Amino acid sequence: VDSSVGGKTGVNLSAAKNMVGTIWQPAGVLIDTQTLKTQRERDYRSGLAEVVKYGVILDAAFFARLEKDVDGLLGRRHAVLQSTIARCCELKAQVVEKDEREETGLRAILNYGHTFCHALETVTGYGKLLHGEAVSIGMMCAARLAQSLQRVDAKFVRRQRALLVALGLPVAMPDVDPEELIQSMAHDKKAEGGQLKFVLPKGLGEVELVGGVDRDEVRKALEG
Repeated sequence: VDSSVGGKTGVNLSAAKNMVGTIWQPAGVLIDTQTLKTQRERDYRSGLAEVVKYGVILDAAFFARLEKDVDGLLGRRHAVLQSTIARCCELKAQVVEKDEREETGLRAILNYGHTFCHALETVTGYGKLLHGEAVSIGMMCAARLAQSLQRVDAKFVRRQRALLVALGLPVAMPDVDPEELIQSMAHDKKAEGGQLKFVLPKGLGEVELVGGVDRDEVRKALEG
């Protein structure tokens, strides 16, 4: 639903994630939903975090549909999977088509929750948290930060949390040093001159890149 579209390649470094790579578009993308039946439950649910992300950043109606389709998603029902995957790929493709090589800043909206996520993966060690699990926790941090900055209300945070929990995804911050996480975030590809930048929601289905965020606000968001 996410990395299959867009052509981005990358390697993980010990200091930070997704800092080295290139764009190389595939000749085509084949998606067979039957392969999802072979996944472990934890791996499958991890993938659903990126699904939720697309509803939050680009499509409020899609988010509402996901809230209704929880049983179908958890049951891996073919019709639900097909429509859900198709919509995610459609939304991703719309963004990539307009900003294939991250030159306008639009593609950055796909990183919702990922500034926190990548820091978590780096600090805890790659593999302790699955990517989607770290995305889920990261999206909750971003939502709390947005609420603290009065960009969204408490209802937004509750709805996002409820959907993630219903899909069996973690939302609680693991036992890690907040200062270590913030230091890792300073290496994020969106950061400039040590200034942290975050993709934050303005409402369901709409996000933007926000700079100049006070580190004390980030600490509060991490504490959750």
